[in-house]
This record gives sequence, structure tokens and C-alpha cells, in this order.
Amino acid sequence: MEDNRFTFVQVDDSLSEHIAAPKYSYWGSVFRKFFSSKVAIAMLVISGFVVLMSIVQPMFSNYDPMIAPNVNNHSMWFIGPSLEYLFGTDNIGNSLFDAVWSGTRNSLFISIVATIITTTIGTIVGLFWGFSKRFDAIMIEIYNIIANIPTTLIAMIMVYALGGGIWQLIFAVCVTSWVGTAYFIRVQVMIIRDREYNMASRCLGTPITKIVFNNVLPYLISVIMTSVSRDVPAFISYEVFLSYLGVGLGYGKASLGKLISNYSPYMTSSPYLFWIPLSISAILSVSLYIVGQKLADASDPKTHMN
Repeated sequence: MEDNRFTFVQVDDSLSEHIAAPKYSYWGSVFRKFFSSKVAIAMLVISGFVVLMSIVQPMFSNYDPMIAPNVNNHSMWFIGPSLEYLFGTDNIGNSLFDAVWSGTRNSLFISIVATIITTTIGTIVGLFWGFSKRFDAIMIEIYNIIANIPTTLIAMIMVYALGGGIWQLIFAVCVTSWVGTAYFIRVQVMIIRDREYNMASRCLGTPITKIVFNNVLPYLISVIMTSVSRDVPAFISYEVFLSYLGVGLGYGKASLGKLISNYSPYMTSSPYLFWIPLSISAILSVSLYIVGQKLADASDPKTHMN
């Protein structure tokens, strides 16, 4: 008999575990979905331009609301928008262009930091709030008390007590805002906490902390993005409103709210002083909200599952 009549075939057992499917990247899918929207791209460009200008322009202008170099030069007062002064000058001769971008920088800083603090605290508290019945009994009472007190009133009292300043204002707007975020996350957690995989994890003795951060938190990314997209423009509007009431930033600090408040008496005589800062505030709030909403929709796995 010939020994070479049969040959052994090498079998690779790992090939049986190979999944014949294209590689999937969650964040890659999120960004593909986001950038497929022309509205999202347009709003991203607009908000990005405003944010970039608020960062770069104050570096070169060295604008200081405490300094008025043209206060005695009446010829520099109330110059309308032109090629030399794009946004015109104010009642003491300062360039409104410099003032607007300096104020935008401070308003953005306040809103972004306040959103980070509110979202971080609210998400962590809300995750455990939705799981623990004992914690729920305590937090629901705290929520009921805070929810029945006007947030603006609390912020005004805090600003009066702490004084006008960027960090004081951030603390004032965050001291109760995180409770609303925590309640929002708590509701979302209660919707998914009793699903089969979570029940199985609890039966196997998995710690609640591990279940919360490994099983629940990944499903809330789109929900958290929705909260962030709402909070950033909301805090910008909040700062504008408080400053308009005169309880925002202290004397010598610029913000969009301060500019709108300071220039409101000139709404009819020199309307550009009032409407330009107000328009920048509206454009920034709307564009950031739309970008956040589009990103929240894109981060929802249901919107990009095949």
C-alpha cells in the first residue's frame, strides 16, 4: 500500500469562534451618525466659531472693564458698527467687539464648569438613588423640598451671601441644580434596573457598585448627553438672567449677562449695544443645544443598529 494515499488536515479550533461580521466601533458609529446630519455640522461650526473667538480674541485685546481709555474722549462714544469697530463702541468709548468676546468667555466658563459639576454629582447620586430603597426614601424628601423652592431665589440668596464672583456664581447655580439631574437619572435607572441581566448579577452576588457602573451606566450615555445638551445653554441663559437682575458677577467682571444688563438703557438710542450681546447669547445657546441633542441622538445605540 502507498503511504501517501491519505494526508492529515490541520484544523485550527480558533477558526470556529471567528465571527464573519464587520468590526464595530461604538464611538465610530456615533460620530458617523452625528456627521451625517447637515444641521448638526452647521450648528457645530457656528458654536465652534463662537467658542474659538471667545478664547482667542481676549488674548489679543487685553480688554478690562475696569479701564476706560476713551472715557474723556467724547468722539469715541457711541460709534456704530463699522469696519474699524465691528460692533461699535459703548457709552465710554470701549470697543463692544472686545467686550462681547471677553464676556462670552466668562459666560461659557461658568456654564461649562457648572454643567460638569452638576452632571457628575447628579449622575453618581442618581445611579445609586435608583437602586437603593433606603437612599430613595431620603433623597425623595430632599428633592420635594428643593423642587418647591424657586431655584432663582436660592441662587440670588447665595450670590448675596457669598459675593459676586465667577466661582461664587458657579456654586450658587450648582447648589441645587444637581438634584434635578439626579432625579432625572434616577428615573432612567429605575426603568432598566430590573432587567434580566441585572437581576442575574444581583442573584450571583455582584456588588451594587459594579452593577451600577458596568451594567447600568453604559446604557445611560445618550441620556446623560441629553442632560448635558440641555444644561450648557440653560446655564448660559441662567447667568444672563441673574446678571440682568444685578446679582450675577461682581463689579469689574465681564459676561454676556452683565453686558446686556449694562446696555439695556440704550436699547432705543443705541440698540446695537443691547442686541449684539443678546444675539451672541442666543446663537451660542441654540447652537450648543442642537449640537448636544444631535450628539445625544447619535449616542443612542438604537439609532445606529443595523
